[in-house]
Amino acid sequence: MELEQIIQLVEGEVLTGGFDMSRQVKGGCGADLMSDVLAYIGPGALLLTGLCSAQVVRTAQMADVAAIVFVRGKRPSLDTIALANQERIPLITSAHGMFELCGRLHQAGLRSLETPA
Repeated sequence: MELEQIIQLVEGEVLTGGFDMSRQVKGGCGADLMSDVLAYIGPGALLLTGLCSAQVVRTAQMADVAAIVFVRGKRPSLDTIALANQERIPLITSAHGMFELCGRLHQAGLRSLETPA
C-alpha cells in the first residue's frame, strides 16, 4: 500500500517532509514498547504508536520501519521531528486511536508485519 493512501485512510497530518508519497509500505504494526518493535516487526512496516519520544525514531531506524503514525492526536517534539527529517522517516499524526487505525488499515488490505513470539 502506498504511503499516500495510508495518510488518507488514517486522516493523518504529515509532520515531516522530503519523502516519497508513493513509497510502498509492506504491512503494519501497533506498539508502544520499542523492545517489541525490535523483536517482532518486519522491515518496511508502518508503526502505529502513542509514544512520542526520539526513541521511537531511533528504533524505527534500526528496525527499518517505513513510517510512523502517532495515534490519538499525539505530536512529537520539534527535536524528534527534526531527527525524523534527518533520518528520512515519515511522521504522521492522526486523531484516531490505535484500535480504530489498525482496523481501518487492515480492512483496506494492509497486512500485519508482526512475527509470532
